[in-house]
Amino acid sequence: MRSLALFLLPCVVAVVVHFWLITDKTAFLLDFKAADKQHSVSEVLVGVLSARHHHELRQAIRDTWLGYLKEHPQFQNRVVVKFIIGKHGCTVPEWDREDPYSCSLLNISEPVAGQEMAILNVPDPSVLVPSEVSAVSLDFKVLHPVVITRLGVFPSGQRQDFRGNVTAKLFQVDQEEAVVTARFSTLSPGTSVQGLWYKPVEQFILPKGFEGTLLWESQDLAGLTTVNVSRVQLDDGGGVLKLGSVEEGTLPHRSALGFPGLAGGFTFTVYDVDALGEMLRGRAGRLERHLSKLKEEDSALQEESLRHGDMVFVDVVDTYRNVPSKLLQFYKWSVGNADFNLLLKTDDDCYIDVDAVLMKIDHRSLTRNSLWWGNFRQNWAVDRIGKWQELEYASPAYPAFACGSGYVVSRDLVEWLASNADKLKAYQGEDVSMGIWMAAVGPRKYQDPGWLCEKECYVDMLSSPQHTAEELRSLWDRKRVCGDPCGCPWGHH
Repeated sequence: MRSLALFLLPCVVAVVVHFWLITDKTAFLLDFKAADKQHSVSEVLVGVLSARHHHELRQAIRDTWLGYLKEHPQFQNRVVVKFIIGKHGCTVPEWDREDPYSCSLLNISEPVAGQEMAILNVPDPSVLVPSEVSAVSLDFKVLHPVVITRLGVFPSGQRQDFRGNVTAKLFQVDQEEAVVTARFSTLSPGTSVQGLWYKPVEQFILPKGFEGTLLWESQDLAGLTTVNVSRVQLDDGGGVLKLGSVEEGTLPHRSALGFPGLAGGFTFTVYDVDALGEMLRGRAGRLERHLSKLKEEDSALQEESLRHGDMVFVDVVDTYRNVPSKLLQFYKWSVGNADFNLLLKTDDDCYIDVDAVLMKIDHRSLTRNSLWWGNFRQNWAVDRIGKWQELEYASPAYPAFACGSGYVVSRDLVEWLASNADKLKAYQGEDVSMGIWMAAVGPRKYQDPGWLCEKECYVDMLSSPQHTAEELRSLWDRKRVCGDPCGCPWGHH
């Protein structure tokens, strides 16, 4: 029996050791998987909004913070960076667009020199109806310079006469003082022409891009006369004017001076007809050259994408007005093609301190659901003119939104945006659009002034916008040399 025990002892030891090794290995693998799972919580997808022609800015990012991420032993597997590019360039040459921010064709026909035009005529008085309001306004935009010559009001009834006291004023949008004014009364109605009563006004050249409002106000109980717009034809001078909506039921603009509609009209002439004709005759040549440049741009983008592998092409025309749609399409792409827990959105002209961003994620546990981490603007007024013009958001101020130089959202919010991308309305900018979209969800906002809203520099900033490619390299070089992107004490530039 004793000899048998001695014989079996090595076998028992081997079994025990083998079992221990299996158990230890299993524990090791479990620990590894747990560590891997813990690591995945911090994975970040960075989406960099970039215009098609911004090759130099993209390369500056690759040469600075993106290159640093790729070479860093700990960060290279935590962060994926993609440039977001519109798949399509605008096929309308810049000179032939309504404005620099869209891809809308400036659809103008060549007018007759010196011809005075009216925005409408009323040969049939049955189209006129009494108004229930005392103030009516028409918004319009000038797409080629014009001169307003007369302001007019509608007759008071079927007899085509005018009774009452009405003031017609032309304003530049967001200006309190009228450019020109005409006053109509029973004793001084002006001149009747083609179903309207007109009075001449001081003539000013309204330049291309001028945005105006024509306001009619009744000064007594007689009220205003308006028109059934479905029964009249408005004349935009062959496209030199873009008239606002006057359809029945149109919601008044948040700062509208009156209810949308027509209580009269105006006459105008086209300024510098010769220059307009020359511009129109040059369109064919401009289009041919522009389309050729687009082909070259497409080829260059494809070559850049193959070389670097860091570009996502989304199915939009790449213009400023389409940036919100561009971002939504990237959210759709990201949910289906990337494994991440947080998404950092930035622009191609922005400096990003990736060390500081990742350390804050780790040290402040910024990995929870329904998270929106950024520098939020609150009660930001809605603009009616210029690059940030917003005509469809009715409130006077936007919901809180994060500055576009950099913000971080959790994956669950990105998934919600992606799943609703085809239903969400794109407003004038991606930052304010994001605020409006997120107002429906109510995420937990984490306020951090480190995401700068303007072109400034602080040693502890997380992002800074509106830089050139050269400035991005300088900021990064100083950060790398002395830890301060704003300047080193020994004068490194």
